[in-house]
Amino acid sequence: MIVIRLDDASLIFHVRSHGRISLKEYLVQGRFRRRKERGREVRALEHVNLTISHGERVGILGPNGAGKSTLLKLLAGVYLPTHGRREVRGQISSLFQISLGFEHDATGWDNIMYRGYLQGETPRSIRKKMQPIAEFSELGEFLDMPVRYYSSGMMVRLAFAISTAIEPDILLVDEVLSAGDMAFQIKARQRMQELIGKARAVVIVSHDTTSLSRLCDRALWLDHGRIRMEGPVNEVIAAYTQQFGDEPKQQAA
Repeated sequence: MIVIRLDDASLIFHVRSHGRISLKEYLVQGRFRRRKERGREVRALEHVNLTISHGERVGILGPNGAGKSTLLKLLAGVYLPTHGRREVRGQISSLFQISLGFEHDATGWDNIMYRGYLQGETPRSIRKKMQPIAEFSELGEFLDMPVRYYSSGMMVRLAFAISTAIEPDILLVDEVLSAGDMAFQIKARQRMQELIGKARAVVIVSHDTTSLSRLCDRALWLDHGRIRMEGPVNEVIAAYTQQFGDEPKQQAA
């Protein structure tokens, strides 16, 4: 059963450049003549064809600026294709930019509720998950404090604990596998494996080829918004690392 399909999907951004104009230029051009707006066209994704079936785990790799996160947002419905067609059968759970959206003057407990609502939880469902989220974060009494006093590591712990307290259908993941310190990363990997095991389909964006090899069975190599190679995960990783060496393992998200 097909879960995700992109049919010749392209995504084009029109970036406007608003240059400043002096009073003299304005008067010379004339008030009633519309000034031509300068801008440029950015082709973020071009002619992407992708089919993901039930049970597949697909990794997306490529250099910075290749369009990996943009493709994930297209799948999530954040962007709609400029050309082509997007088809998704099932409810999407997205794990990207997990640390955004916190109310910094609210406590950790309050933010669990707020973020839960943003993820589609109801007051009843999030109340059942609050204690497990708190225990996973290991923040203890710090949850009674406003999150503005949290360290960056504490914020990541709370964000990851909330974001992964979901019942996944189609799971989209963008560089959350390296969350927190060493001890927390072990827990995070175990949690991710549990989520991946429950989901009907999974798409993961990461520079960490070791994680992709372990978690995925198929991979896409994206380059300048186009699919350069698609196939079994280890074959794609081998071709990618042959060109870029060990650099992808060292790159940041």
